[in-house]
Amino acid sequence: MLEVKNVTKAFGGVVANSDVSFSFEKGQIVGLIGPNGAGKSTMFNMISSIFPPSSGQILFNGTRIDGLSTYKIAPLGISRTFQNLQVFKNMTVLENVMVGHHIQTKSGIVAAALRFATVKREEKIMYEEAMKHLAFVGLESLVDVKAGNLSLGKLRLLELARALATNPKLLLLDEIAAGLNHVETKEMSQLIQKVRDLGISVFVVEHDMDLVMTICDKVIVLDQGKKIAEGTPKEIQNNEQVITAYLGADDEAVG
Repeated sequence: MLEVKNVTKAFGGVVANSDVSFSFEKGQIVGLIGPNGAGKSTMFNMISSIFPPSSGQILFNGTRIDGLSTYKIAPLGISRTFQNLQVFKNMTVLENVMVGHHIQTKSGIVAAALRFATVKREEKIMYEEAMKHLAFVGLESLVDVKAGNLSLGKLRLLELARALATNPKLLLLDEIAAGLNHVETKEMSQLIQKVRDLGISVFVVEHDMDLVMTICDKVIVLDQGKKIAEGTPKEIQNNEQVITAYLGADDEAVG
């Protein structure tokens, strides 16, 4: 489903990702982990076309997406959340999720201004779909609440619901459990698995290793911009290079 081929990203003299390659199949939950500054968010930003790679290729279902305009990514079936929450605080929970459905509408500005029947039908569909996604994440009772009044845990769920509203084939979750307590993190883990059960592939950047090792089919590890390991959670847990990268010590010191 997703292929990253020899991708490098440099910002002036700083190389954030260096010759990184990996791929994964439809229906998987894949984790992307590494120490702070390893290049994880940079990789997500390239996949979602926030900026292009300096070199290399990124393919989604066989089609190159590196260098595409950002607004062309969601209609292809890629959606994401952000480590720093990107909700509309003065809009209601329902309105925030309905925003995600607008990429699926066909009516133009004139039709919307004149309230054509097609616009009303589309709005009805958007409302019903938004309610479905809010129920999926457990926020259906908060539809009229302003997003700015939600707790951090509820805001994470709102971002997830809005990302699902775009009907993605691949969902990128950037530290979706950041700031959550133990109970909320466990619930988020279960929710991510439910997303996968819908047939949506999930790519997760996460510092919570319990979450990653519990739900992921495969884990990719970056360190200082380079891929140092790739494998099952068990393989990653037993990889000496990964252990060294996380402890910030050489093998002798680890021993």
